[in-house]
Amino acid sequence: MFSFRVACEVSIRYRSRTSLKTVPNQMLDAHIRPLIDPPLDAAGRYLAASGMTANLVTLVGLGIGLLAALAIAFGFWLAAILLILMSRIADGLDGAIARATGKTDFGGYLDITCDFLFYGVVPMAFVWVDPVGNGAAGAWLLASFYINGATFLGYAILAEKHGLATSKHGAKSLYFTGGLLEGTETIMFFVAICVWPDWFAPMAWVFGGVCFVTAASRILLARQVFEHTNDKDNG
Repeated sequence: MFSFRVACEVSIRYRSRTSLKTVPNQMLDAHIRPLIDPPLDAAGRYLAASGMTANLVTLVGLGIGLLAALAIAFGFWLAAILLILMSRIADGLDGAIARATGKTDFGGYLDITCDFLFYGVVPMAFVWVDPVGNGAAGAWLLASFYINGATFLGYAILAEKHGLATSKHGAKSLYFTGGLLEGTETIMFFVAICVWPDWFAPMAWVFGGVCFVTAASRILLARQVFEHTNDKDNG
């Protein structure tokens, strides 16, 4: 999840070395990747040959995601669903183009930053729709995204330092840990709250709670994997 994610990324390169435990995949992302990667890669090669850059597609996807939030704020639910799905297609295409042309650290940084912004503006838009009814649940959801993203990036930094690698979530610019909620589940949640907007608050409380559990499990995993490693910089 997300992560989503939630803070800027350092230049983390995807490597194939591994001597530490990796995270068991639990949810949908790793099962969907083999189905969506071949058509995405084919489209990515075509777009790359046409001169399209991965960074441009990343920014276009962000723009579509921001439009989705605007549609939510004005109650255009069907448009919001279509824009959310289009944004996530663009999020898959930028990686496919990057694989065709050569991944860069900045491309991974830009991608994860735009993802985090997208994941933040959708709950924010629901708060705008009904500040009184959705405000507390929206704050809870955003806080859960924040801590989940922090644990995700923190783990990615340590994984890079110790040479961990995984391809279960596709070829990434940083290490992706699994969790109870990942990208696929989050998009399904976003679609669900657009289909049943009156149920945003209860669904946000539940989804946010599971996000907190995911963050806690990642902290425990990091303790298990990295507790007996040393960091000379931290004394």
